[in-house]
Amino acid sequence: MLFRDRHEAGKLLAQKLLDLKGNPNAIVLGIPRGGVVVAYEVAKTLGLPLDVFVARKIGAPGNPELAIGAVASDGTVVLDELSISLMGVPKQYIEKETERQKEEIRKRLQAYRGGREGYSLQGKIVILVDDGVATGATIIASLRAIKASNPSQTILAVPVAPPDTVEKLRREADKVICLYTPSPFWAVGAFYVNFEQISDEEVQALLAELASGEEK
Repeated sequence: MLFRDRHEAGKLLAQKLLDLKGNPNAIVLGIPRGGVVVAYEVAKTLGLPLDVFVARKIGAPGNPELAIGAVASDGTVVLDELSISLMGVPKQYIEKETERQKEEIRKRLQAYRGGREGYSLQGKIVILVDDGVATGATIIASLRAIKASNPSQTILAVPVAPPDTVEKLRREADKVICLYTPSPFWAVGAFYVNFEQISDEEVQALLAELASGEEK
């Protein structure tokens, strides 16, 4: 299965969430950058407010693309203790990298929202959306942080993820919607015809377009 692009993936995901269309108690959160494009289509189809949720991976020493953990905007940290032990990653490195990513999260939230305040998630049905999941470290950190805000329900909606990761995520979210669970799994981008990089400006524009004037 190949998705044409993130917009198509979002429209397909929205079809699985039509029971929440127009629900005043629901909100869609996109993980930047690519996840916001998918989330935009979900929110637009369902007539729901859209916000951004920023989490950052903690990369391995010398290999920043290899996640050994993740940190969310509220400071929630999830670590892959097995990988850290096997690679002998020093505690000082993890602490320094975690603080660096927290600062990056603060900068990105300010930039993406353009000065707007974030929505309160307490008592809400929160639909967390990304453009795909590989290991799940960033998503797990995000879900745990969201749960700390006491939502009424957490729903994870993604176009593609490996089967073992989906099972792991089912233990973190109240509901998981995944359109395609291929095995073997390659990089997320392998399941898109168009998987071009998304700019910060595009994220800002999508969020601004669906920004609600309702009380947060």
